[in-house]
Amino acid sequence: MSPAETPRAPLNTLRGLLPYVRPHRALVGLWLAALALSSTATLLLPVAVRYVIDEGFSAGGSIDPWFALLFGVAVLLGLATAARFYFVTLLGEKVIADLRRSLYGHLLGLDQAFFERSRSGELVSRLSADTEMLRGVIGSAMSVALRSGITVLGSAVMLAVTSPRLALFALLGIPLVVAPMVLAGRRVRGVAKDAQDRVAEANARAAETLGAMHTVQSYAREAHERQRFGGAVDAALRTARKRIRLQSLLTAVVIVLVFGSITAVLWVGARDVAAGTMSAGTLGQFLLYAMIGAGSVTALSEVWNEVQRAAGGMARIAELLGERSGLPVPATPATLPVPLRGRIEFRDVTFRYPTRPDAPALRDFSLVVAPGETVALVGPSGAGKSTVLQMLLRFHDPDTGVIRIDGVDLSTLDPETLRAQLALVPQDPVIFATSAAENIRYGRLDADDAEVEQAARDAEAHDFLAALPQGYASELGERGARLSGGQQQRLAIARAVLKDAPVLLLDEATSALDAQSERAVQQALARLMRGRTTLVIAHRLATVLEADRIVVMDAGRIVAQGTHAQLMAAGGLYAELARLQFQDVR
Repeated sequence: MSPAETPRAPLNTLRGLLPYVRPHRALVGLWLAALALSSTATLLLPVAVRYVIDEGFSAGGSIDPWFALLFGVAVLLGLATAARFYFVTLLGEKVIADLRRSLYGHLLGLDQAFFERSRSGELVSRLSADTEMLRGVIGSAMSVALRSGITVLGSAVMLAVTSPRLALFALLGIPLVVAPMVLAGRRVRGVAKDAQDRVAEANARAAETLGAMHTVQSYAREAHERQRFGGAVDAALRTARKRIRLQSLLTAVVIVLVFGSITAVLWVGARDVAAGTMSAGTLGQFLLYAMIGAGSVTALSEVWNEVQRAAGGMARIAELLGERSGLPVPATPATLPVPLRGRIEFRDVTFRYPTRPDAPALRDFSLVVAPGETVALVGPSGAGKSTVLQMLLRFHDPDTGVIRIDGVDLSTLDPETLRAQLALVPQDPVIFATSAAENIRYGRLDADDAEVEQAARDAEAHDFLAALPQGYASELGERGARLSGGQQQRLAIARAVLKDAPVLLLDEATSALDAQSERAVQQALARLMRGRTTLVIAHRLATVLEADRIVVMDAGRIVAQGTHAQLMAAGGLYAELARLQFQDVR
């Protein structure tokens, strides 16, 4: 995207920070009080210097009290500046902590459609890099901007008081300083946002690659990935160079104009001192006020650059906060019966994934599962089996049709309430980078150690977990890197056992197990499924044979259903799948 096409991030996007600042009004008040003291002390310094020059060095004058006054002002300035720094830095930390919590919580509430079209690396970049930039603005740039603004105004007033004639000359140079800042502002803002986008893309690429190192290294694609990441970093660097060039040019122009104006004004003042119409102390006071004002204007120009970047970061965060889940929660959600019986009904359901709108995943799909019944879903890849579980978990709502559980329409429920009644064992289990016990306890957070261990025993996971160096307290590494595939699967089964939900969803739950482990886990699953409504996606013979009913799916529709014997006798797709997948059956 060219700079001309880069979306602009107006400064009013920073207003989005106000809700996070308001809860810390007391801290804001302390910061402003310290700011007022430090600004007052800064503006008193030139007056103290004037008295040191005009009174301390005058014939017969005493120099001590005036230097004591100057030192006292310096002490006040030091203490007030330290207090200002403390309060505003703490404010920045608290505001950004609240913003991060809010943004993270908002992301957790978005639907699966959002995560299907988003890259996790870019989301993490917004949570980290963009919020970090905003912390710098609140904890530093905002304070500098306000302090510099007050100092500029105070210096202007004191310049006018000190010498109206010289102040008028200085006033004429202000438009020359302000104009470049205003004219360059929009361009800097757009380039800054573009630079942040390029950094986020590089971060997303790195996160994706690091999360797939097994595949990268198994295909010997390290050099290729270095090249891809290098290209992303180079793109970010090119954009950053453009931003830095613009900001550097703006800073140089402002400094030259500011100090050029001051030099011209001081030249006039020096001529007045030489002519005897102005005292040396007065010119010294005017000089200090001019230097303070010029330094503040320079600081404002630098802060302005930071604010442009922050506006870009806040715009990106605002985009995320503006995202809304496609699964609306009713103002008054329906409630499920207690206890839940587990009757599941799909009635004429048609659904297309947002990322694949031209290919229906389910077409006029109707299925009723009785309470306590175990139904196995079989069919070729892409038949819609996993979509059935996704819809039941309400990760998506149907395009047409209705899904009910115990007669309650899922679209009228709060998804969290619904999912609390369902236990899922996915084909690719997710193992968190924490202890084995905490991974199992994810199924029920208030479970004690004895319950965790019993769930592991039921899932045939106890022996290998107890053999770990620290037993159940052993850290499993990112994505369970310290466990084999079969061990990860059994840990996920233990998590579902611990949840003890009335509806059980098994998505190829035994696919990664060896024959010995599968036999033991099947026994555990048989105990777990007893009395529960269970939907099983399976190609493994043992699970299919034990199901009360087998539903054969193809292209998002049910093409046959019945027991294994009935379907084998009927021939068709199931018999073909059985010959391919269960050819050990005679």
